[in-house]
Amino acid sequence: MRVLALDYGSARCGAAVSDPSGTLATPLEPVLRPATRRGFGRLTALARELEAERVLVGLPLALGGRDTAQTAEARAFAARLQAALSIPVEMHDERFTTVLARRVGGGASEDSRAAALLLLDWLEDPARMPSAQAGES
Repeated sequence: MRVLALDYGSARCGAAVSDPSGTLATPLEPVLRPATRRGFGRLTALARELEAERVLVGLPLALGGRDTAQTAEARAFAARLQAALSIPVEMHDERFTTVLARRVGGGASEDSRAAALLLLDWLEDPARMPSAQAGES
């Protein structure tokens, strides 16, 4: 399943995509000003161009797990995406992805490296595997 992951920020939205097998995460160019008509249009077009079957949006929770003003903004952005796309839009805890992206370094933007780390965390989550959902071990 091809998944597009987004590390939402009002100035830039980091982006990464999984390979069709759902094993690898590749950072993409970040999208500038994603809440604007142009930026939002670029994101929806990207989901279509990549033939994404799901969009994953980072959920920026406080360290203790509570919502913040940024959390509310990300939730509103994800709801807007869900209304514009015909594929599922899901949120996933993004705590520490930016810090880890700084440490990892690389040629891609920090925002898109954070999106790739978010995506890898989601892909590796055993709770989302079909056998775990069916109650099997």
